[in-house]
Amino acid sequence: MHPDPAFRWEDRVAMRALVSELSLGALFCATPDGPRVAHVPVVWNDDDTLAFHMSRGNGIARHLDGATGLFVVQGPDGYISPDWYGLGPDQVPTWNYVAVELEGKITRTGHDALVEQVDRVAAAQEQRLTPKAPWTRDKMDPARFDGMTRGIIGFTLTVQAWRGTLKLGQNKPEAARLAAADGVEAAGRRGIAHWMRNV
Repeated sequence: MHPDPAFRWEDRVAMRALVSELSLGALFCATPDGPRVAHVPVVWNDDDTLAFHMSRGNGIARHLDGATGLFVVQGPDGYISPDWYGLGPDQVPTWNYVAVELEGKITRTGHDALVEQVDRVAAAQEQRLTPKAPWTRDKMDPARFDGMTRGIIGFTLTVQAWRGTLKLGQNKPEAARLAAADGVEAAGRRGIAHWMRNV
């Protein structure tokens, strides 16, 4: 989380929505082998519990059950040129970004919960592909699906700390922030420009 309180993001509903929209993040955990990270797809089980899975062969997997983990999603971002503010020469370059950090206790789930999680992740993502007919595991040979899911492990992370950052130029006058949004959009970063205009 950014240390400047001007950039703190406290809106859990909005943070939860961003995690759902992005659906992939980095899970960090301390292990006896040193710090490790895995990039995992996620789905919310409830307002404070994320479900995720990873390959059984992932080195971090054997250390997760009962551990404290840190899950991070990074939203839109972009370099901000000081020239875009129109505030004169005494400005410095910066980087604007949106990020959510979720810290909590990790618990391994059983195979049935893993299968349900895979179904939910697929359903959420397939819905975004309309008008394509959605993929479901009913299209697979059940034995093949079972064999493939035996190669992954499911987990939940019960969120105990929410830390969000919206670094969007809120510390600048509105006209300067909007001018910078125009500049960053012209540079090809439409996502962060949208957030800067709507903070």
